[in-house]
Amino acid sequence: MPYTVTPWTVEGDVDYERLVKEFGVSRITQDLRERLRRLAGGLHPFIARDFYYAHRDLDKVLDDVEAGRGFFLYTGIAPSRGPMHLGHIPSFMLTRWFQERFGVNAYIMIPDEEKFWAKKVDSLRAVEERVAEVERIIAALGFDPDRTFMFRDREYIYHLYDAAVVVARKINYSVARAVFGFTGETSIGLVFYPALQIVPTLFERRRPLIPCAIDQDPYWRIQRDIAESLGYYKTATILSKFVPPLLGMGKMSASDPRNAIYVTDDEETIRKKIMAALTGGAPTVAEQREKGGNPDVCVVYRWHTLFQPDDSVVAGIYEDCRAGKLICGDCKRMLADLIVEFVNRLRERAEKADKLVEKMKYSGRLARRMWGWEFEVP
Repeated sequence: MPYTVTPWTVEGDVDYERLVKEFGVSRITQDLRERLRRLAGGLHPFIARDFYYAHRDLDKVLDDVEAGRGFFLYTGIAPSRGPMHLGHIPSFMLTRWFQERFGVNAYIMIPDEEKFWAKKVDSLRAVEERVAEVERIIAALGFDPDRTFMFRDREYIYHLYDAAVVVARKINYSVARAVFGFTGETSIGLVFYPALQIVPTLFERRRPLIPCAIDQDPYWRIQRDIAESLGYYKTATILSKFVPPLLGMGKMSASDPRNAIYVTDDEETIRKKIMAALTGGAPTVAEQREKGGNPDVCVVYRWHTLFQPDDSVVAGIYEDCRAGKLICGDCKRMLADLIVEFVNRLRERAEKADKLVEKMKYSGRLARRMWGWEFEVP
């Protein structure tokens, strides 16, 4: 079945194994998981449950840890006119986990121009109205404010631009067109944007590790082609599948409220959306009891694997569904309880996060250093 995966568009039923081959990334092996578990003192469920399933040079990041060189983290989000949804959250959760386990710096880019250049919003004002909300939600996830620098592109551009100029010269249009699929309708702003996206990988003379969904891989393929010629490390990545939309497989989109759980949704809305979600259940309760369901194609079960921290609960849901002991309505209610608690807790923390945001952007130890950062122009 045909599908499309670019940093701006994901359509169709994605074949993740085929993407591994097409993008030239590596599967995360069990040996690599165990090595990470040993060095980190544990393993995040996203990695243990194969949601983060592929990588570039994660093994080299662990080499750097063992050699005492360390690494740093980089991730981000491009705000649009809609609120953040739960599909946006995993990369920040995993970045925060790596920061906590290894005590490293994290850089969070808020590209407040990307959606405008990509023609996903009609005005910069529509983006600006969402940025502060996005910053508070990110801060609420528990980053170390002294080891985290969060910045908006249009505010920080003076510090980014020298490096972006040098990076842009290294990337010719034919390569960018082949990697990103640019056409005659693409704005020249979006053509330049990958150069800006690459700049934070040059913030330190250590290897950057980027937790992100696999649709963002094209940026890092280009970075890896040019980094060493600039005297920097190639970017390492740990790549995820997509949080599926509630009514089907693929990628959750902020533009379809039926398919997404927004951080701003109230309890009633969350429960209503989850009760309408696609399952792998049988047509009737009687048939479900007799033959069991199929959690392998069930969106509800997939969400349990993402947001339920207890492995034994996840395993029990899978087994009981297969055996016909758990019907879809009860499984959905369990998920709704879990997501309501998660969203309410996150929103409560976000409402009190203004001081954390200020520290991550301006007054924390790393933030103060980065407002004095200048790229060493070759």
